[in-house]
Order: sequence, then structure tokens, then C-alpha cells
Amino acid sequence: MSPEEEERSLPLPERWPRASKFALSACAAAVAELATFPLDLTKTRLQMQGEAAVLRDGAAAGPVPYRGMLRTAAGIAQEEGVRKLWQGATPAVYRHIVYTGVRMVTYEHLRDSVLGRAEGESFPLWKAVVGGMSAGAIGQFFASPTDLVKVQMQMEGKRKLEGKPLRFRGVHHAFVKILSEGGVRGLWAGWVPNVQRAALVNMGDLTTYDSVKHFLLLNTTLVDNSVTHSVSSVCSGLVAAVLGTPADVVKTRIMNQPRDKQGRGLLYKSSMDCLIQTVQGEGFMSLYKGFIPTWMRMAPWSLVFWLTYEQIRRICGVTSF
Repeated sequence: MSPEEEERSLPLPERWPRASKFALSACAAAVAELATFPLDLTKTRLQMQGEAAVLRDGAAAGPVPYRGMLRTAAGIAQEEGVRKLWQGATPAVYRHIVYTGVRMVTYEHLRDSVLGRAEGESFPLWKAVVGGMSAGAIGQFFASPTDLVKVQMQMEGKRKLEGKPLRFRGVHHAFVKILSEGGVRGLWAGWVPNVQRAALVNMGDLTTYDSVKHFLLLNTTLVDNSVTHSVSSVCSGLVAAVLGTPADVVKTRIMNQPRDKQGRGLLYKSSMDCLIQTVQGEGFMSLYKGFIPTWMRMAPWSLVFWLTYEQIRRICGVTSF
């Protein structure tokens, strides 16, 4: 058998390992995203409540419509309809196909080829941190346009209740309108805090999951199964929520702010300006608005994603993460 024939006879995961891992992680992420999306919508609405810059810009101050995660979710369902709890889910799935696929492939490449982790040996925490933050930043940069569309579409139901005209008719129209108004740069509005958030979240998610999982395998009697994956994913969801929520609040506000014809924000000049205005106008703890739904979303998201991803890899003959 010639080398070419031998290569064609190999299973797909061995012939195209990175493409296969990209596809598998994208599938697992889509499942996790659809299962937990209402919590993401709830988190976004909570982060936009009481925005000091909006009130200073001339908006009428009124009572806060929702208080807390459950009342926010119930309010959306009652006032806008249960289906609106999944408003923006389509661009969210698109986002995770790009974001998760890129970050997972990048992290494994950095971990195994660049940072040199050997199988069966402990991996220094600082290397895991470097790999996780780098992979998250790269993945989020490529996925930033889809995240922008997701955030803006999540706020459409609120605009309708406030009597404001809807900005978009659907995902495709949102992409086209943002592109026509702000150009290509407009699709990457808010990418700086977005990338910052992704780096912090992945320092919590990828780094924690990988470190906890291999610590348990090397230092306890646990084996590489669903129990180990579940424990590791719960830890990763908590750490990711603690590290990522402040950057997530800043990212959400920058992405949702109105813009001029040149695509420049009318409320915030930069992510640092948004951070300062938020803390000065609403207090430090405003950076943790939406923390509970963020955590309650990240915990099941991590659990569903990692369990699904590890099982898909096993079924397809790919080595465990």
C-alpha cells in the first residue's frame, strides 16, 4: 500500500486532527449554548439595568423593571413571551462554533506542542494560564462580530417594550446593518473588552478544567471518566465566572451603546472609560451585576460542554482532552 493510500485509509480524526477537534468542540458548544441560553439573556438584561451613562445621556429615569435573576427571567417570559428567552440564540450558536472551535484547538496546540506538556506528568500552572488566556483571546477575536450581533439582538425585546423601533429583522439583517453603518471595523466594536473578558474567562475555564482534571488523575484514585470531568467542570465554571464577570459587564455595555455615523460610541470612549464610569456612577459591585446568572449559566454550560466534548472525543476515537 502506498503512503497516499495508507493515509486515506486512516480515520478522519487521524487524517485531520485539528479540523476534527474543531468540529467536535463546536458541536459540544452548540448543545451547551442552546441548553443554557436563557440564563445568558437574563445576565445581559441585568447588566444593562441602571446604566449610569444612559441616564446622564438624557434617558428618563424609571423604576428598575427586574430585580434578581428569577424575576428577570419571569418578567421576560410574561412581557415578551417564553420564546424570547432564546432571542439571539442563533448568533450565539454561530459565535460558539467559531469561538469554542478556535480556542480548543489553539489551547491543545499550545499545551502539547509549544509549552511542551508530557503525557502523565504534571503541567506547571503558569503554562496552563498562558495557554488558556492566549487561546481565549485568539478565539474571541475571531468570534467578536457574532458576539456583537448576539448582544444587540438580546436587547431588542426590551427596546420594543420601551416603544423604541426594532433595529434588526434577523441575524443576517443585523450583520448587514452593522456593516453598512460602521464598516468592517463596526463588526469588531467592543472587541478589546471582549478579548480581555475571554482571556480571563479561559484562564478560569480551560486552565482550571485542565489543571484540576490532571491533578485528580495524578494524585487521587479517580480515573478519566464522567465523575472526574464533572468535578473539573464545576470548578472551572466557578473560577471563570469570578474572573470574567467584570469584563463581561464592560463588554456588554460597550457593545450595546448607541454609535455615531463613524461607528464611534456615544457613551464610552473605551473599555477603561466604561469601567471608570460604571464604578463611579454605580459603585464597584455594579461590575458584578448579573454574577449569579453568569455563574449559574457557566456552571451548567461547563458541565454540559465538557461532558459532551469528552464523550464525543471518546466515541470518535480521539484521545481525552
